Amino acid sequence: MTAVTDQGRDHGQGHGPEGEGPVEVPAGDVRRWDDGLIARRAAEAAQDRLEAERPPQDEPGPEAEAYAMSGSALRPRLDALRELVGLSRARLDGSTLAEAGRVLDEASARRRLSARHTVVAVAGATGSGKSTLFNALAGVQISDTGLRRPTTSAPIACSWTDGAAGLLDRLAIPGRLRRRPVQGGTAVDEALQGLVLVDLPDHDSAATGHREQVDRVLALVDAVIWVVDPEKYADAALHERYLRPLAGHAEISFVVLNQIDRLSGEAADLVLDDLRRLLDEDGMAVGEHGEPGATVMSLSALTGAGVGDLRELLGRFVQDRTAAARRLSADVDAAAARLRSVYVADGRPGLGERARDEFTERLAEAVGAAAAGQAAEREWRRNANRACGTPWLRLWRWYESTRQLGGLDLMAQVLAPPEEELTARQRVEQAVRQLADDAVDGLPGPWAQAVREAAVNGAKGLPEALDDLSRSAQTGGGRGRGGNTDTGSAPVGPGGHATAAGLGKRGSASVGGKSAPVAGAPAGRGARPPRPAWWPAAVFAQASMTLLQIFGGLWLLGQIVGVIEPGLLTPALVMLAGVVGGPLVEWSCAAAARGPARRYGQEAERRLREAAAGCGRARVLDPVAAELARYREVRERYVAVTEFSTTGA
Repeated sequence: MTAVTDQGRDHGQGHGPEGEGPVEVPAGDVRRWDDGLIARRAAEAAQDRLEAERPPQDEPGPEAEAYAMSGSALRPRLDALRELVGLSRARLDGSTLAEAGRVLDEASARRRLSARHTVVAVAGATGSGKSTLFNALAGVQISDTGLRRPTTSAPIACSWTDGAAGLLDRLAIPGRLRRRPVQGGTAVDEALQGLVLVDLPDHDSAATGHREQVDRVLALVDAVIWVVDPEKYADAALHERYLRPLAGHAEISFVVLNQIDRLSGEAADLVLDDLRRLLDEDGMAVGEHGEPGATVMSLSALTGAGVGDLRELLGRFVQDRTAAARRLSADVDAAAARLRSVYVADGRPGLGERARDEFTERLAEAVGAAAAGQAAEREWRRNANRACGTPWLRLWRWYESTRQLGGLDLMAQVLAPPEEELTARQRVEQAVRQLADDAVDGLPGPWAQAVREAAVNGAKGLPEALDDLSRSAQTGGGRGRGGNTDTGSAPVGPGGHATAAGLGKRGSASVGGKSAPVAGAPAGRGARPPRPAWWPAAVFAQASMTLLQIFGGLWLLGQIVGVIEPGLLTPALVMLAGVVGGPLVEWSCAAAARGPARRYGQEAERRLREAAAGCGRARVLDPVAAELARYREVRERYVAVTEFSTTGA
């Protein structure tokens, strides 16, 4: 502001010729006037209007170069954080990711602005003397000081060099509140080139708008000078609301004990030591002996004691030109710390081979793979008996089965399925729940919920899909002759392999006399398991034994009726050979069929297990594995965000 001289009222204004009234002296005229308090206020108001109307002094010319962080550790951390937020939006709510999004936005905005300037805010409580310190650092009366509280009602900026307009626009500081300091051309003044100092309102002001301005600006500046006084340096509002939450920003923080002129030397040291103790309790590292951390010092802004030391520290801090990057890195650390609970948990989450095998085994049990294999083995042996057994024994078995099991089979089909289906569904649901429990062990809450939802959604159609699997196997085959004649028998489906008759049968291949389908047999009703090469010879041998019995019987009958000459020995031996040979051939075929029948049943069980496992894998395992893979990916991004920290957080 233009200085005001007290040269008398007669130099303040003139009169026009012939008493035309007062004429104001131009602003550039040396004859300035001062008509007391009212005149001074009018001059200040006029000057403020002129400053508001003209562009700020630092706006002409091109903006200084922007931050190029491609070669620093900050750039990959920001990229990793951006990827982390993008991958997590579908799993985490917006409020959880809000702080990380704000940090990314601020980093992008700061990166486009001047890299030659360092914005430092001067913050403090009411009466701490921060405005006095602000004026002392600038070397000119810029910010009002006095006994009336609050004195500072809006942020005021002082820029040592041009090119900071973008930064000040970002802080929403109007042109009328932008000032330039008095520079003496010393080495310290040269070191301060690039400094933008901002005087903030009181952070404990009774005016809510003042506190909101403080919080807004503190989130945007590159560094902060916290000014405390001997009376309020331990104020809980300062430590709990600002210093403790900003403990990770220690490297860009200056904590200045002001007004030491009111204390003796020993008392000032004691207060300063107690201030360091409080900062340590807040978690804010104090930089001493060259170690990184907050700078803590004492001074008197009123007398100037220690102000020069602070100017030198600020000069080195500004010339380093890393404050903005360190501030953003600390912001990334803070955002990562808030997100830790949703990305990191105890344990090693994932699906091991044991969990997968147990899930597959439970599905195989639910669909009745073991029972289907046993049924297939029995079907093989039963067909062997049909082909190689004596016709008289086969006829007797058929008669006994139709006489004893006809009514029981119908009743079992009507009453058994509802209860059995409920049991099978429960088995499937239990298998899915156990798999989800194994998968989410060690997962953070949101990702555990996502994995459970994936498992539950897949399980909704799993029982029906397993039933379709059994029905599709049953469609290609049907009951063979005598398919309902044996509770241990099963009809044959496509390919000749036994399978369960759906989840409604508790996984057994035959429930209440209802035969199970067989997967793997040739298509068509009445299909049978494939026969080995020796079966035709066995059938021929059994047919021969039957013919011998018939031939011997007819021979004996002919002798009895007198058609053939008597001779009982030969026809009796022929008939006896047929009678003894038939069971012997049947027994030999049964013994020879045990091995192939067992292998056939095992193959049927294996194929049904694989089919059930494939169904469970497609509907449950793959979606769960996809969620776990997504979590591992975001976990890797989170590690990338935290492992390159430059603040030690």
